[in-house]
Amino acid sequence: MNKDVKPYRELDSSKKEQVAQMFDNISANYDFLNHLLSLSIDKGWRRRVVRMIRRDNPQKILDVATGTADLAIAMAKIAPEEVVGVDISEGMLEVGRQKVRKKGLTELVTLEHGDSENLPYADDSFDAITVAFGVRNFENLEKGLLEIHRVLRPGGKLLVLEFSQPTRFPFKQLYNFYFRNILPLLGKLVSRDQSAYTYLPESVGAFPFGKEMTDILAKCGYHQNRFLPVTFGVATIYESIK
Repeated sequence: MNKDVKPYRELDSSKKEQVAQMFDNISANYDFLNHLLSLSIDKGWRRRVVRMIRRDNPQKILDVATGTADLAIAMAKIAPEEVVGVDISEGMLEVGRQKVRKKGLTELVTLEHGDSENLPYADDSFDAITVAFGVRNFENLEKGLLEIHRVLRPGGKLLVLEFSQPTRFPFKQLYNFYFRNILPLLGKLVSRDQSAYTYLPESVGAFPFGKEMTDILAKCGYHQNRFLPVTFGVATIYESIK
């Protein structure tokens, strides 16, 4: 699923390798661009995910594709025993580690290099697992979801926050113009990576959302799957139980 959309079309390397390279390239400017291009609305989305996780009082939380660890750090507010963030990009992880140290959370939040499709954890290891803007970058979506299912304990919750596509007029048309024309230009100017912010709208356009995504979650063994569009459908939160 979505495997044909890659950041660097001219290269023969795998999507996984290209995604790691892309995030390494933009890691220094990622947080600035992320908040600028979303008008910081993404912060509110993450807070909502934290509130949804808090209801179950999880003690061991895994944040897959943690990036610069914004969501992993936010999870500290619910006072779990442990938060682990895993990501394929060392550049993003180093930025995240600096943020964790600055906030004095090194005893609680651990960031590790790893592949979402081959997680270095035992079966049934975590009470809750989150993925924010990461599943779209999996080389094989179902393989990644199955691997997450493996390390989630029975009865544990998966929350996925991912970009989706607005469907209502006129917001759909306005958003698509911004997303496909303005955002790539601004991203290129600040990040100096010509492909990264062209890949973003292309990957979102190719990625399943809404019921199509919950059908895939069900196929991968998750139950009580539901989706919650946020900000007119710019993003969607998926909630599933193992």
